[in-house]
Amino acid sequence: MARLHRSIVLLVIVFASAACASAPSTPAVAPAATSPLAVLLAGNRRFVHGRPTHVQQAYDQRPALVQGQHPIAIIVCCSDSRVPPELVFDQGLGRLFVVRLAGEVVDANALGSIEYATEHLHTHLIVVLGHDQCGAVQAAIAAGQVPGHIESIVRAIQPAVAEARTQPGNLLDNAINDNILHVVSQIKSSRPILAHLVDTGQLQVVGARYNLASGRVVLLPD
Repeated sequence: MARLHRSIVLLVIVFASAACASAPSTPAVAPAATSPLAVLLAGNRRFVHGRPTHVQQAYDQRPALVQGQHPIAIIVCCSDSRVPPELVFDQGLGRLFVVRLAGEVVDANALGSIEYATEHLHTHLIVVLGHDQCGAVQAAIAAGQVPGHIESIVRAIQPAVAEARTQPGNLLDNAINDNILHVVSQIKSSRPILAHLVDTGQLQVVGARYNLASGRVVLLPD
């Protein structure tokens, strides 16, 4: 009888072990929330591979956004129609606070818009997004006469072009990168609000470049 009891106990242990081995593992502690920058880069990977997840969410999200917005990032980008940040980063309505001017230049109005998003919407990430073949940068390199208020955009990009002329390699590529980093520096040093948030670690500002052919976004080194 004792031998039979031991056999039953062994069978119970074997089946219990097999059940535990086949069951999906569940972590004891939930993983930390993914950073906004990682969320954007993951969305860009989906966009590059043609697997967006937010395309059909606009209709469903509208009612929830009537009472307010909580964007995960501020995108400062060029007005170029080929670089829509909501699509590039595969984000839906209410996810991005976008400030768009040709050549991703920032003036007082752009800085005020950024300050609003950081102060009132409590958004802690700014991505300055440039792109290949930027017409505004090309105009600044050409340094010819331009009509109307376009001249103010070209003038804002000229410091980046001057820096790029001192570097080896392709002038346009270097000027595009230098312009992105110049805008990053402008935002980081903008007082009194943005510089304080950066200095106290409450705001992250990064530069990135969009490739028109591949759709890929690459972060630029500081």
